[in-house]
Amino acid sequence: MTTDIRSSIIIEAEPAEVFDYFTRSDAMVLWMGQSADLDPVPGGRFSVDVNGAAVRGRFVEVDPPNRIVFTWGFLDSDELPPEASTVEVSLSRENGGTLVEIVHSGLPGSESSKHGVGWPYFLDRLAEALLTQQQQRTGGR
Repeated sequence: MTTDIRSSIIIEAEPAEVFDYFTRSDAMVLWMGQSADLDPVPGGRFSVDVNGAAVRGRFVEVDPPNRIVFTWGFLDSDELPPEASTVEVSLSRENGGTLVEIVHSGLPGSESSKHGVGWPYFLDRLAEALLTQQQQRTGGR
């Protein structure tokens, strides 16, 4: 049996800025992972190393700056192998910022609690990374 995890956050940034943090390797490592190799086109590579875990998948849908869908799984995992689950990211304008909604589907029960904690944690890191970028652009104002 598989489960779906849902998580969301409002980030004070434009949707196009947030979109880049899911599709550019250099931006992805600012909030998730120690390394990333992304090719954000349908069928393109999604490769991120997160806290020692090698996440591997493929981009399924890339609709700038509104939506990104990619598959997700771990190298050397029997329970959640590469491309075994799907992450859908929806970005929309809300309250002067961007509402980021994530639905991670197809997770086996053994992985649902870890990802249920992980996505909110990483979304907070995403918001911090974008805030830091904005402060650097404006000189901390």
